[in-house]
Amino acid sequence: MLKQFLYTALSGLLILSLSGCLVAESSYLKKVEEADVLTKNFGDLQQKHARLSSDNTALKADYEKLKGEAADLTRDKQLLTADKMQLEDVLKAKSDTLSINITELRQKVADLESENRKLKVDIAALQKVKEEKVKEVSSTYEQLLSNMKNEIAQGQVTISELKGKLTVNMEAAILFDSGRADVKPEGLIILMKMVNTLKGVTDKAIRIEGHTDNVQISGALTRTFPTNWELSAARAINVTKYLQQQGINPLNLSAAAFAEHKPVSDNSTREGRAKNRRIEIALVARD
Repeated sequence: MLKQFLYTALSGLLILSLSGCLVAESSYLKKVEEADVLTKNFGDLQQKHARLSSDNTALKADYEKLKGEAADLTRDKQLLTADKMQLEDVLKAKSDTLSINITELRQKVADLESENRKLKVDIAALQKVKEEKVKEVSSTYEQLLSNMKNEIAQGQVTISELKGKLTVNMEAAILFDSGRADVKPEGLIILMKMVNTLKGVTDKAIRIEGHTDNVQISGALTRTFPTNWELSAARAINVTKYLQQQGINPLNLSAAAFAEHKPVSDNSTREGRAKNRRIEIALVARD
């Protein structure tokens, strides 16, 4: 009984001892596994830390770079702001100048328009005066044609009107004897036909021109008229003096000599030389 009891007790103790050993071994293994896990986690954490440290360094570098760029942008902004202000000042000054110029131009335009209106009025008035003068010349032309129709019909007198200039062309033979400068009685009658009409001419100058052919003065006549200049001048002056004596204002009269230097026909023929020996009475613009 005792042996059985001891055996039973020893068996029990052995079982308890083995059970305790098994429990201790299991706990140890668990701790080992936990340590391995922790070691692995620690390694992972170290790698993660290293990565984070590297990222942090890169981020710091990017941050510093961005700070530098931000500073540059700030400076650029300040410069742009200054430039903008300067440009605004320039634009304002130009705008003010343009406004002044526009105002001045508007005034000039207004002045020019006013001047143009005045010019239009003046032009209209001048046109009216011109038309009236043309009418006067035409009226003078018609009167002279009527008064001298016989001489015109005989070809001794021609009357022309061109661009406001009226010219009465008379062959010297109807006014003067050959080689003479005094107007003969028949010539005075012809001149008298023009007097009343010429008295009415107030807006034109009356110029009496003496012309000759190209035959030179010769013989005893040279004592009176050395050249054709003297002959043409004397004839023009005598006609002018007669018109003055008939009451034409001497301020409207003038005499001119051209000798043989303004022919109207061919001096190689008898008829041509006759046409070149002439007195022209021209109504011309006043000087």
